[in-house]
Amino acid sequence: MSLSFNNSELQGKKIIIVEDDVPSIRYYENLLLNSGAAITIFTNGKDFLNHIESSSEKIDLLIIDFLIPFVNGIECTRLFRRVKKQTPVIMVTAYFSEQTKNEALIAGCSEYVLKPVYPEKIYCLLEKYLRQQYRYSHPN
Repeated sequence: MSLSFNNSELQGKKIIIVEDDVPSIRYYENLLLNSGAAITIFTNGKDFLNHIESSSEKIDLLIIDFLIPFVNGIECTRLFRRVKKQTPVIMVTAYFSEQTKNEALIAGCSEYVLKPVYPEKIYCLLEKYLRQQYRYSHPN
């Protein structure tokens, strides 16, 4: 595994990020800039849920914070799981308690990652949830 995704390695993949912290948003954008993935960002849970209810687009990965305005990340994940049962959900948060982690996993999160999250961790998660999926669906 390389420590970055270049050009079109994730071409055709759709990643949604739900994060209200502007520096964190910029961080994700910079990490994913050359990956080839299509990125959509929502800064609050309400806008994300409205989008999910009104769109039937394919989503390959959801990265979501716990503490976001209007509807928290756990409730967003719970509602997201009603329509997207197989899509990996990665909760990335600075907030940690064992109870919150358990609630997130019960709601349907695939991963619960604490901030700060280093590029290597993000790339490992992309490798785990997107690149492998890409390889299996497009044998070369």
